[in-house]
Amino acid sequence: MTNNDSFKTKDQFTIKNKQYTFFNIGRAEKNGLGNVDELPYCLRVLLENALRKEDGKNVKKDTIKAFASWIKKAHGSEEISFFPTRVMMHDVSGIPLLADLAAMREKMAQSRKNPELLNPIRPVDFIMDHSVIVDFAGQKDALSKNMAAEYVRNEERYRVAKWAKNAFKNMHITQPGQGICHQINLETLARVIWSEEDKDHGLTAFPDSLIACDSHTPMINALSVLGWGVGGIEALSAMLGEPISLIMPDVIGVRVVGKPKEGTTTTDLVLALTSMLRGQNVVQKFTEFFGPGLDALSLPERATLANMAPEYGASISFFPADNETLNYLKLTGREDQIPLVESYSKIQGLWRDDSFERTYSDILEFDLGNVEASLAGPKLPQTQMPLSKAHLSALETISQTIKSRPDAEPVDEAATITDGDIVIAAITSCTNTSNPMVMVAAGLLAKKARAKGLQSQPWVKTSLSPGSRVVVDYLNNAGLLEPLEELGFHVTGYGCMTCCGGSGKLDENISRSIQKSHLNVAAVLSGNRNFEGRIHPDVKLAYLGSPPLVVAYSLLGSITKDITSKSLGNDLEGKPVFLRDIWPNSKEIQEIIFEYIKPELFVRAREFSNQADPLWSQLSSIDTTAYSWDKESTYILKPPFLEKIEKNTSTNDINNAAILAILGDNVTTDHISPGSQISLESQAGKYLSSKGVKAQNFSSYLQRRVNHEVMIRGTFDNIHIQNEITPATKGGWTIHQPSRKLMTIFEAQNRYRSEKRPLVVIAGKEYGTGSSRDWAAKGPYLLGVKAIIAESFERIHRSNLVGMGILPLEFQHGENRKTLKLDGTESVTIMISSGELRPKKKINVDFTKPNGDVKSVKFLCRLDTINELSWFISGGVMPYILEKLSRDPITESISN
Repeated sequence: MTNNDSFKTKDQFTIKNKQYTFFNIGRAEKNGLGNVDELPYCLRVLLENALRKEDGKNVKKDTIKAFASWIKKAHGSEEISFFPTRVMMHDVSGIPLLADLAAMREKMAQSRKNPELLNPIRPVDFIMDHSVIVDFAGQKDALSKNMAAEYVRNEERYRVAKWAKNAFKNMHITQPGQGICHQINLETLARVIWSEEDKDHGLTAFPDSLIACDSHTPMINALSVLGWGVGGIEALSAMLGEPISLIMPDVIGVRVVGKPKEGTTTTDLVLALTSMLRGQNVVQKFTEFFGPGLDALSLPERATLANMAPEYGASISFFPADNETLNYLKLTGREDQIPLVESYSKIQGLWRDDSFERTYSDILEFDLGNVEASLAGPKLPQTQMPLSKAHLSALETISQTIKSRPDAEPVDEAATITDGDIVIAAITSCTNTSNPMVMVAAGLLAKKARAKGLQSQPWVKTSLSPGSRVVVDYLNNAGLLEPLEELGFHVTGYGCMTCCGGSGKLDENISRSIQKSHLNVAAVLSGNRNFEGRIHPDVKLAYLGSPPLVVAYSLLGSITKDITSKSLGNDLEGKPVFLRDIWPNSKEIQEIIFEYIKPELFVRAREFSNQADPLWSQLSSIDTTAYSWDKESTYILKPPFLEKIEKNTSTNDINNAAILAILGDNVTTDHISPGSQISLESQAGKYLSSKGVKAQNFSSYLQRRVNHEVMIRGTFDNIHIQNEITPATKGGWTIHQPSRKLMTIFEAQNRYRSEKRPLVVIAGKEYGTGSSRDWAAKGPYLLGVKAIIAESFERIHRSNLVGMGILPLEFQHGENRKTLKLDGTESVTIMISSGELRPKKKINVDFTKPNGDVKSVKFLCRLDTINELSWFISGGVMPYILEKLSRDPITESISN
């Protein structure tokens, strides 16, 4: 890429006789940019990116000047372009993305263009972590059995990944069973400062950065690596060299003070932080941490705080580099990177300096010393409560639904399952398993519990799913794995598992009792999300807590008991044992960490990940440029998104659209496109049955995301979603207009399609919150949805909608579906042609009642950038890229 270098920033420095080129921010100041000293650290990373990538097209001189202007108001409205160093994805998002790339290559070949020109330009790390399920738990061989089941279940999907490794350049695959992508990124992949040979500049140093197909990507911000989550659609464009476009963000400074109280955990800190920042509306803003309290937090603890950025609404959660950054690089066997990281960070003003005050859009204070032990739940991660009040939260929730009903069936002679019983206790998620403080605490608590003769309750499904093999190594070396296993916390796999809904089946008797008596049972997990139905379809209450609390609740067995005052059981002498009797102190935890966590563990795990697993080696794959589709497959079908490309020009109004659904607030991507197991009664289940697939082999929607026939039937077909058009019926139902017939959403879209009517969806606040699930945009696209009108959108999902050519519109001035009295009988006309289609402009929409009455309303067009406008006009990201490649002069035709 040509660099204009308008501010003459190209410079050099030398470390250990090695000379590096870099683009000096200080020189930009001296050469006319103006004062940028006070920029937040995260914006300095973006500024360096702009200086290095200035090409006069994507990044112009005025783009760079916008950073200096930002300081004056601590706010900006300019569009900027960001070129991430690398892209990361996991299998649930990545395999559909690979299928899209394969379809794009096929389209290029059909157009007589060279398909091999379609290749990732930046390094892509593909980490297989989302598909392993807790099929087996509470047994020594749970890990090997779950991995074997994973390969059987995902053989077709994994063959796609193996094909891609050979078919595409710059594609690195991490095989299943190594850990969770964010934890591997933190422990292994991230460099903090990247260096590579450039044909124009020689060996060039610059900040590591990434975008990834998962909303918890900001976890890496703890290591001072800028990164955030995007949908698979935007990731596809980035890996092919397109910039990430964004409006200059507000940056909220979070001044951290104090130090944690004895007895509290990092999990308590992040749940308190999530609750606080949600209340302060940091949605779609950058957050940056500074202050003396950072000295009380190890880097893994900072990673826990950064991990839950999507739960508190921020796009990123950035920590500047400091000595703790270097300590962590040394601990994880990357000591060779330290000289470059330290020197570059100090030269570029990226090194933490609390004595120099940065400019922030707002500053909030977070006192570590004010945080108490807590849980969050039962349905939202921001609903935090003191540990002593958690049972009251559960009782209140249960009382709202409980009525007189028959007693549950007995689970066994020793126990009877009832409301509030905990049926899942899972140590899971990169949020916590990356943090030795809480993992060692869980092991110590288990050791003390076993010493007193305590045991987990028999109705609790217990599991341990670390995000890295290092965790098991240090727990085992410290003698803490055995007591965990004695309580049923055997290693079930190295992946997301329960945190992303892969909790597996419950015991048949327990499941039958729950369903027969409509019981409100609970899960306690060390995860980051607890949306209704996400953890398990039978579990209505889900609480987030630290790993040691997960272990403790498995002993207690009920969420309706006060764990701070109730006995967890009797010791060997018959005396009651309380939580305070087995809770480890910080000195005990630190002693274990100091003695048993060494760089060799991380180096060994890295070496192990490069060795081919026998199950992976046995997978067959093809070594061809094009993928060979099997039309009879029920897992992998050719994506249909390029079969008929419809452009959205400024002359194409959306006329006479029907309202498919009217939805409320906090509709998650899980609601829109479920990730759960496919049920026999669902539309997708009926389809699979018609293809001869047995119910026990249905798998989940996550596993079948490259079968559009399954996914379109699953769209809006979540049992927990409430369409306000059908207030008496939950799930994927609607009323067809004008026939007024009740039918499934899938049936309705077929009928509307035959009538050639486009569709719209109306929603409340925070539409599309949760996972960065691109099928929550792809599904509506295939249903025929042309626009989503909501009070507000979650950042990643809004971008995904645009990437599929769906128009996001936002209510204004306190208006919403209720103030407009929309009931679903209206026909909708969106007048794109009434004015120039531009980012953040107003668009007229007419709602026409059956009696002919028309209500005209203006909505905010949430095409936020020029880049997004280009995507939308082209009909989405994939058509846009293909169109761009077709007119690129380097595109080669296939010879006759």
